[in-house]
Amino acid sequence: MNRRLFLKAAAAASAALSSRRSLAAEAAAGKRVALIGSGWYGKSALFRLLQIAPVEVVALCDVDKKMVAEAADMVAERQVSKKKPRTYGDYREMLKQEKPDIVHVATPDHWHALSMIAAVQAGADVYVEKPISVDIVEGQAMVAAAQKYNRVVQVNMQRRSTPHLVEARDRVIREGKLGKVGLVEIYCYYQMRARENPPDTDPPEYLDYEMWTGPAPMRPYNALVHPRRWRAFMEYGNGIVGDMCVHMLDMVRWMLNLGWPKRISSSGGIFLDKKSKANISDTQIATFEYDDLTIVWQHRSWGDPPVPAAQKFPWGATLYGENGTLTANVMNYEFIPRGKGGTPLSGKCLYEYDKYPEDETEKDLERHVASAIRRHYQNFLENIATRGKPVSNIEEGYISAACCILANMAMQLGRTLAFDPTKGKIIGDDEANRLLARPYRAPWVHPTPDTV
Repeated sequence: MNRRLFLKAAAAASAALSSRRSLAAEAAAGKRVALIGSGWYGKSALFRLLQIAPVEVVALCDVDKKMVAEAADMVAERQVSKKKPRTYGDYREMLKQEKPDIVHVATPDHWHALSMIAAVQAGADVYVEKPISVDIVEGQAMVAAAQKYNRVVQVNMQRRSTPHLVEARDRVIREGKLGKVGLVEIYCYYQMRARENPPDTDPPEYLDYEMWTGPAPMRPYNALVHPRRWRAFMEYGNGIVGDMCVHMLDMVRWMLNLGWPKRISSSGGIFLDKKSKANISDTQIATFEYDDLTIVWQHRSWGDPPVPAAQKFPWGATLYGENGTLTANVMNYEFIPRGKGGTPLSGKCLYEYDKYPEDETEKDLERHVASAIRRHYQNFLENIATRGKPVSNIEEGYISAACCILANMAMQLGRTLAFDPTKGKIIGDDEANRLLARPYRAPWVHPTPDTV
């Protein structure tokens, strides 16, 4: 009987998956796709979309003429039509000329808000990289824009679509094996902070550095900034908390079905590496307080990881429950029951080289993430068809990004912050509320929920 029930459940699950894939393929058929930001992660995610959906990439936009030309050649090789997408240096002109159905925003963080809002105003559904914004008001404006224009928006926090993490949530947490969770540690001990100190120079002739900077403060051009290493500067993002904590915090919120924390505090700074031009913290602890649960983040871009779980894989989460401990990261999960009665569980990331052999040789691809991005894009396409909310919708992306931004603000101000999500303000702290929107460099105008 148990075997018959198992086979019946497996058949039903397979049929449901097949139905969702058909729905996603139907939604994607003939869709015109455009990419804003043709660098590393933009191409990686776009190529996963081309693996699963009959879309046509019609346009690419980037302020780096060399990068966008190379990306256009790569897209032409991969899409069925073999047509080379048209290239642009200004996303506004691209949206006006091409009128795409789907836009993937993969710019540096300081450009996410303006690009995403313009895309939904142009009638596109949007797949946007994390974190959605560099300040709180940007995020509020993005949520308002998606709602006003009735657009489907998926944030690329693909832990929510990672097969082994879905399994960990279902087998360990939803089945009650972990029991009540009272403490979660999330962490990153990658030595990822830029340490070099190259001289400032003129920007390369193929880069429109004025447009690259956009609404951010104008800094002298430096090789640390472009490509890929702009995360070393707070002018363009929110440091390691905005880059890495947002993923793990979002994963834990999703696994435990958590919304906004009641209070957020943080401490840290540049404690060791004071010579580099990088101005993000090299050491930071942040605490997100919920009812009967605390989530503690820590990063250090120096030294060794402190706990066994982090020594095995230095970017992840450890969930402490009354009945056991669950460690989870992008490579695997492991559940260790408390006492002698339980059964340990574990799982590993899914590689699909049998279906997608090109994953093995693609330059710069995070191979362990490819299956998650495919599923994340599939979920996005399914919800385009139904006009529903994808698993990492813009509202969820706003909560996770805002919590990390508030952690940096708490560190800057040296005090605990309590955020009222209904009013969109920090409770009883006028000084902190003045930091909810960063100043924009002219002529760019900061979006607000009332102006989108």
